Amino acid sequence: MKILGIESSCDETAAAVVEDGKIVLTNVIASSTLMHRKYGGIVPEVAARKQVESIIPVLTEVMGVAASPGSDPTQGPTLNKSDIDAIAVTVGPGLIGSLLVGVETAKTLAFAWNKPIIPVNHVIAHMYANFISSQSRPKADQPMVEAVDSSQFKKTQNDLLQTANYKLPTFPAISLVVSGGHTELFLMTDGKTLKWLGGTLDDAAGEAFDKTARLLGFENRGGQAIQEAAQELINHNSPSSPSYLKVRGLGGVRLPRPLMDDSLNFSFSGLKTAILREVNKLKTMKQWNNQTINYLAYETQEAITDVLVAKTLKAAKQYKVKSVLISGGVAANTRLRQKFELSIINLPAGKQGSKRSINLLIPPVSLCTDNAVCIASYAYFHQNQQQSWKSITASPNMSVEI
Repeated sequence: MKILGIESSCDETAAAVVEDGKIVLTNVIASSTLMHRKYGGIVPEVAARKQVESIIPVLTEVMGVAASPGSDPTQGPTLNKSDIDAIAVTVGPGLIGSLLVGVETAKTLAFAWNKPIIPVNHVIAHMYANFISSQSRPKADQPMVEAVDSSQFKKTQNDLLQTANYKLPTFPAISLVVSGGHTELFLMTDGKTLKWLGGTLDDAAGEAFDKTARLLGFENRGGQAIQEAAQELINHNSPSSPSYLKVRGLGGVRLPRPLMDDSLNFSFSGLKTAILREVNKLKTMKQWNNQTINYLAYETQEAITDVLVAKTLKAAKQYKVKSVLISGGVAANTRLRQKFELSIINLPAGKQGSKRSINLLIPPVSLCTDNAVCIASYAYFHQNQQQSWKSITASPNMSVEI
C-alpha cells in the first residue's frame, strides 16, 4: 500500500510516498528557516506564504515529475495518481495558516483523484519514524529527495536515512516525543495502540533549547547551536583535568534538573529562568565571553538531556517494556542519543539476576525534524481512520493525550 503524506504544520513544506508504512519511495522537504533568522524565530504569516509557493513544487518533485526545465526524468522514480492508495495529511497541532495549506491541498487531491484521506496528529506521527526500514530503501538510481530551502531543491542519496542497526519495535514500548512544542511520553502496546503517560506542564524541551540559544546570542539556530557550543567547550578541556568544565567566574554552576520526582510530567520554564539569571549575572560581572557562553550551552544541554533520559527510563521500568522509542526534533541531539545508549546498556538486571533486554530505537537525524515520511507511515498503521475529504479540517490545538 502506497500512501502520499503531506506535512505543513510549521515552517516546512513536506511530502513523501511510503509503502506499507516502512519503505520510503520518495521524500521532499522545503524549509523557510533561513527566512526567519533575522526575526529570531518563526513568523507564522511568512511561513504560510512561503508554503503556498512551495506546496505544488514539492508535490511535483515527490511524484517524480521533472521539477525543472531540462531535468532528467530517469534520475528518480515517477509515480502516477493510480499508484497512490491513500493520502495522509497533518491536521494538527501547529500554526493554523500553515496547516491550512497542507490540509486544503490534500483535500483537493483526494477529491480530484478519488482517494481516501487520513488525518494525522503530527506529534504522535513522529514516533513512526522508528518504523521506517533502512534495508528496503530506493536504489542508488532512485535517490531520496530533500530540499534545504524552498527556493531550490537538492537531490541526495538515500544513505542519509540509513541506520546502522535497524530493528523493528517490540512491544510494549515507551515512546518519548520531544520537539520544539511538545515533550510527551506514551505507552505503546502495539503498532497503533497508545496511552499518554505524561507531558510538558509548561515549556517543552525544544523550546528551552531555542530560547536559551537566543539568550546566548545564537539567534534562531536553536538546539544545533547549543550542541555545537557545548562540543567546542569539551574540545578545549581535558575530561581528565580537575578543572574540567569549571569556568573561571562561573564556579562550576549547575543548572536545575526540573521536576525530577515520581511523576512522568516535564517542566522547563524554571530552567529557562535559571539560565536567564546566570546570563544577567555574567554580563553584570563583565564575564560574558565565548568560554562562559559555551559553558552555559554545555550545562543547558546536560540539564535537559538528564531530565529526558531519567523520566523515560522511569517509565520503561514502571511498565516493564521491551523497547524505548525516541523521536522529534530534539532526538537529533547527539548528547541525548549518547545518554540513552549508555543508560539502556547499564540498566540493572531483572529479578534473580536475569538480563534486562530493551531495544533502543532513534530515527536518523533526517527523520527527527518535521517530515512527511512519518505522516505517511502513521497513516498506514491507522487506515481505520480514513475519512471523507469533506470532513477533514485543520486543528491547530489538537490534543496529544490519548
